[in-house]
Amino acid sequence: MRATRSSGCARAPLFVAVLVTTALLAGAGVVRSATARAAGTLSLSDTGHLHLTSHHGFTLGEQGSASGTISGTIYIHLKIVSTNRVTAEVSIYPSGSSITGYATASYRPSGAVASFSGTMTIERGTGRYSGAHGTGLSFTGAVQRSNDAITVRVSGRMST
Repeated sequence: MRATRSSGCARAPLFVAVLVTTALLAGAGVVRSATARAAGTLSLSDTGHLHLTSHHGFTLGEQGSASGTISGTIYIHLKIVSTNRVTAEVSIYPSGSSITGYATASYRPSGAVASFSGTMTIERGTGRYSGAHGTGLSFTGAVQRSNDAITVRVSGRMST
């Protein structure tokens, strides 16, 4: 009988610790739920004006400013994958947040300007745009071949 009381007493602190931990975790879940923001859809119409920051083979590293629905610093890695096709990684940094997407487009060099037109997929976001995603966004623009400056336009719907 004495052994039973002793083992019951030994388990009591463990039981209390489990209850306290469970209560703390449940409370943290309530806090997370209370601060979570509602999902929504945003109609994008943005233009970026970028200048060349690096050039590696057929990949142009560009930086500039985006304006429109979402304003901020924009970075693009535009890769010329063939004489008529480009791919791009696009990252926009509005105040305290980020949005990253990937694009594929047809590429048409003609004289001093090469234009591109295709689609973009938004795959992730942080901060205010946490959970951002979108598919089939319009991705168009032009490269000034004399200095590799890029103007890009993105439009379509993005979910957060």
